[in-house]
Amino acid sequence: MKLSNLKSAVYSIIIILTSSFTHASESKEGSEGEKFDAKEMIMHHVKDAHAFHFFDWNGKPISLELPIILYDEGLTTFSSGEFHHDDSGSHIVEKDGKQYVKLHEKIYQLNIGETKLKLDEKHHPENAFMPIDLSITRNVFMMWISVAVLLLIFITSARRYKDKDYQKPLGIAGFVEPLILFVRDEIARPMIGEKRHKRYMPYLLTVFFFIWINNIFGLIPILNGANLSGNIAFTMTLALFTFIITTFSGNKNYWKHIFWMPGVPVPMKIFLMPIELIGIFTKPISLMIRLFANITAGHIIILALMSLIFIFKSIAVAPVSVAFSLFITVIEIVVTAIQAYIFTILSALYFGMATEEEHH
Repeated sequence: MKLSNLKSAVYSIIIILTSSFTHASESKEGSEGEKFDAKEMIMHHVKDAHAFHFFDWNGKPISLELPIILYDEGLTTFSSGEFHHDDSGSHIVEKDGKQYVKLHEKIYQLNIGETKLKLDEKHHPENAFMPIDLSITRNVFMMWISVAVLLLIFITSARRYKDKDYQKPLGIAGFVEPLILFVRDEIARPMIGEKRHKRYMPYLLTVFFFIWINNIFGLIPILNGANLSGNIAFTMTLALFTFIITTFSGNKNYWKHIFWMPGVPVPMKIFLMPIELIGIFTKPISLMIRLFANITAGHIIILALMSLIFIFKSIAVAPVSVAFSLFITVIEIVVTAIQAYIFTILSALYFGMATEEEHH
């Protein structure tokens, strides 16, 4: 048992060190030949991209190129590799009589007759526009992977329970069952109630595991920062689902507390009504921002700490920088589960408030 714990600790340290030094090496690449820009490097890693850049081999980038799908008076598709890793808007890709450039991970189509991208004082394109971008980006790709992992986990676990010789959960089922019971007994039942919690369990389980798995993927170095939970569109979509379910689950008692608060004087009812109406929308907004901000902040802090080595241009800073980066990374491992738990328990709380019966 002790040997197993030791192996787990060693593997964890190796993963954390790999993560930190991967960010450090990529930061160094950006600083060679030009002044190191910490802000640009951090934003490059945090935001979405059209390819997975793993590392450079003999001066050539090793990456997984993803398909670019654009729509403007017709569908245009090609590989992101045709930009040859250019993100400055200088390399032009010609497809179907149209010319495309990539600037700060955004695809622009040059106006007819233009042969070069022109930028204004604020570094915005003057002679190009953005077509509808339906590309399979890094975040979209990892979302599909996480869905596949979820299906694999739950389908495999379900088959174990259908086995006639089933006695106790083993393998994946042994790992998943305690988590499912935790969501049911510690989140759904206390927040929603014994009678109504079952109808919300599929959503709560999906949200909990979906957020957790994607948060874990965001910490894997080889995925180069595929940070799905750090994308505001992703957290907004999840919060929107919670908002829709809460709104359509609301009973008479719920809406009465919003529009005509019982047990208070009429002037106070009128005063509280707009506040309660605003609260309907601020609750999902807080869900959206909380998940997005906490996950993004962790990545930014780690990258900022690693950037100190290149900002001060001194190897003496490296031990302190790496040590603090390791410390934050360990915290991030815990935060991945905590943020999934918080989103799930708050969603369950809103469902419980919407379905609570009137007390006499």
